Amino acid sequence: MSALDSVDSIVVAASRACLSPLAIFIQIQGCVICLALALGWAFAAYVRNREMKQMKNSMKQGNSFAFLYHDMDKLEHSNQVDLPRVSVVMPLKGFGEHNLHNWRTQITTLYGGPVEFLFVVESTEDPAYHAISMLLKDFQDEVDAKVVIAGYSTTCSQKIHNQLVGADKMHKDSKYILFLDDDVRLHPGTIGALTAEMVKNPEIFIQTGYPLDLPSGSLGSYCIYEYHMPCSMGFATGGKTFFLWGGCMMMHADDFRLDRFGVVSELRDGGYSDDMTLAAIAGAHKSLITSPPVAVFPHPLASDLSFGRYWNYLRKQTFVLESYVSNVNWIMNKALFSSHCYLSWGFVMPYFMAMTHIAAAVRFHSRGDEGVYPSGGLILAGCLAVCTVIELLSMWNLTKIEVQLCNMLSPEASPLSLASFNWCLIFLAMLVDNFLYPISAFRSHFSQSINWSGIRYYLKDGKISKIDRGKDIGPKYTDLSGKHLYGRKGSPPKSSSFMGSLARIVNQWWTPKKYDSLD
Repeated sequence: MSALDSVDSIVVAASRACLSPLAIFIQIQGCVICLALALGWAFAAYVRNREMKQMKNSMKQGNSFAFLYHDMDKLEHSNQVDLPRVSVVMPLKGFGEHNLHNWRTQITTLYGGPVEFLFVVESTEDPAYHAISMLLKDFQDEVDAKVVIAGYSTTCSQKIHNQLVGADKMHKDSKYILFLDDDVRLHPGTIGALTAEMVKNPEIFIQTGYPLDLPSGSLGSYCIYEYHMPCSMGFATGGKTFFLWGGCMMMHADDFRLDRFGVVSELRDGGYSDDMTLAAIAGAHKSLITSPPVAVFPHPLASDLSFGRYWNYLRKQTFVLESYVSNVNWIMNKALFSSHCYLSWGFVMPYFMAMTHIAAAVRFHSRGDEGVYPSGGLILAGCLAVCTVIELLSMWNLTKIEVQLCNMLSPEASPLSLASFNWCLIFLAMLVDNFLYPISAFRSHFSQSINWSGIRYYLKDGKISKIDRGKDIGPKYTDLSGKHLYGRKGSPPKSSSFMGSLARIVNQWWTPKKYDSLD
């Protein structure tokens, strides 16, 4: 028997194995997952589109400021003068290509009430300190803003430490506090929209939003876009949600002054993830989290975002499931861990089976034996193809609507576009991201340590137990924005091929302490 016949035999045997009852169930399940994602994105698109229609109707009625308020009467001085004071706290780390633009959108808000901005850095050696100091000099007579030096964290993550220091320094009359990541690009009316919801419903514990990733063209950037898209469903509810994104969180200032529900103590004493900790507190006390439909923010990814940096980001995302504040929270995180891993590989496996069916059909066709090949495999592959097209169309539709909504909410900014999106890469990113997620999740589970922006955190019983700030422990750049983390000037990260990045990921798996954070 020739080598080609051996290959044919293997392909045929694999194709027939993929027609077993279990294999057929897995393939049908893959179709169901695709359709469930498509349905979720369709609902999210409906919520965002409904908001756009309301804005357009308001504009037709002569309201040129519909991007701020649907009702023009709210722009009257009598209404604006009574708006509550808001303190905006932004924990900074490093300086990248999009930071200056993001910071400008944050401090040039059109919120009519009193607002202060607190930019918090760990030390004056952080490149962000000098960059933000120069920016604030240009606006020193226009905005109430200052830079706060937080010092190094000792009991929690550096980000949480910066947030708590900012909360401690906020104005004594502030009614609300808004935490923003430094890569959030705000709309002129964002603070006003969030505040209006808090005033309308005092029962709200936290208001949140979610980013709209704008891929830079690399596979890594598309993987991050694809990772965030399923999560975006939970934030496009137009109201109550169980999800929370740490990049945008508005809360009652008194919650921090009074340590209500233990928000300060839970964050301070071993807290690793701000949003996961606060979401657990909200769940334990049955407190309300909401996400208004206008809280979607453009998030351009770094132009040089490599596949290795995407892997580092994925590691940090899966690592948060290892932190918890209670036994109930531990059970919830493990349930999320298990379900996400199951669904990720449940999504990917049918595509490998479909390729087996197609390969077997091609081999039979080339040998003129079409009548011998069972047609069930091609039918399953065809069903998966149809479901995949429906899924991608739904994802495209939601992205298009969110891009249009962002353009309406920021009429002064350069318009966003879908023209640069590569949907072939998006499909590939769907496979790569879902294949790697369980690998990253299991590695996080067994390592119990992570490198985050040059600092290694160790967990014990769901809390940070040790913080290592070794001189050579971290990268020169962050994962998403490619920000310089240190004052000294470093060489730019080397571009790497997909296979090269994959090889480095394998090295990371076997030698985690040395290669956990690559440029």
